[in-house]
Amino acid sequence: MNRSQQLGEEQISKLLLKFSVPAIIGMLVNGFYNIVDRIFVGQGVGALALSGIAISFPFTLAIMAFGMLIGIGATAVISIRLGQQKKEEAEQIVGNAFVLLLLISLGISVLSYIFMDSLLILFGASSEVIPYAKQYLTVLLWGAVFQTIGFGMNNFIRAEGNPKIAMYTMVLGAVLNTILNPIFIFWLHLGVAGSALATVISQFVTAVWVLYYFLGNRALLKLHFQNLRLKWIFVKDILAIGVSPFSMQLVGSIVTILLNKTLVNYGGDLSIAAMGVINSIAMLIFMPIFGIGQGAQPILGYNYGARRYDRVKQTLKLSVIGATGVMTLGFLVVELFPVALMTLFSKDPELIAIGSNGLRIFLVMLPIIGFQVTAVNYFQATGKPRKSLFLSLSRQLIFLVPMLLILPKFWGLTGVWLAGPVADFASAGVTVLWLRNDLKQLEPTIKEGSTKG
Repeated sequence: MNRSQQLGEEQISKLLLKFSVPAIIGMLVNGFYNIVDRIFVGQGVGALALSGIAISFPFTLAIMAFGMLIGIGATAVISIRLGQQKKEEAEQIVGNAFVLLLLISLGISVLSYIFMDSLLILFGASSEVIPYAKQYLTVLLWGAVFQTIGFGMNNFIRAEGNPKIAMYTMVLGAVLNTILNPIFIFWLHLGVAGSALATVISQFVTAVWVLYYFLGNRALLKLHFQNLRLKWIFVKDILAIGVSPFSMQLVGSIVTILLNKTLVNYGGDLSIAAMGVINSIAMLIFMPIFGIGQGAQPILGYNYGARRYDRVKQTLKLSVIGATGVMTLGFLVVELFPVALMTLFSKDPELIAIGSNGLRIFLVMLPIIGFQVTAVNYFQATGKPRKSLFLSLSRQLIFLVPMLLILPKFWGLTGVWLAGPVADFASAGVTVLWLRNDLKQLEPTIKEGSTKG
């Protein structure tokens, strides 16, 4: 049985573990990647430096958004083509996706450099914070092309049925970043620029590793020169499916800007630093469910393409159970140990007080978020971009933005923290209705398949 065939024949629970565990490990390591940056900066440079990184976060989210647009979009299309036994088309999609990742990331870097000062002021950077943000971004943007290629194409490795190699990719970058951060910050005294340099070097090594894989003999799908010519039929499919995670990340970038400006108005620069820490902790908690989603995506896509809808439904069920368990554990840690978590990042008592209060409120709906994120992943993997797009936007835009505009007027900084859980609850309710309706449409097909079997 080749690596792609196992997606349609092996036991779902065993298959999901085989694909998700490496992805979870890789994503957790990647989560530590971001936390390590902030811990070293907070302890080695100061609280305002943390604010500088937090103000820069919309840039990072935008780069990730375009990486997801191509990376996740192409992954879903590749999985479906492999399920349809169309290996040559899958290889053409790999080549087209590589070119798109390269062109888009270079364009983002150039535009960001040109408009950096104006954008940072727009994002809410104060005169005290903007020097730290500029130092960080000036270096970080050099690695945008490496970040998008490494992150985007690593998904293809998982799609072709090689999750361990995909895990090694993420571990490699994270370990290297963890080693270089203290060297550049504490020994060479490079400050926030040192943290950014550690990240760029790590991303470069990751990109080289991924490209070496697709040019070598271990890959099922090869990166061929003749497939680098863009074809609209493939580009269209990639963009159609990738638009959901792209929009979610891009909206996340825009909402982060609004959030930072609201935080400055009601809590000052330290509240932005606190939000940066909260985002890092939240990202670490979210990484396992992203890993579950990445592990489930090729299984969902392959079996949907092969019309094995019974296996699609079983994969979704197990993914929801796993994601909910992980998020419930994260909820307990956040609610029980908020001060200890904040102390990891800073010794500033005011920052710790602001952050620990915000952490407990902002993440109070964690137990239900796992289901919502898993459902979005299901719609992406089965080629239903409009539904996944709407559900993605419902959580980060449709419900969160109005709450950010309304609640702080009544409860100040506490209202900012409350906006998150209110939006999470509303979005989860909509997701339940949409997913239930979609699964009902699969029921007749599942029963027919069972009868024929």
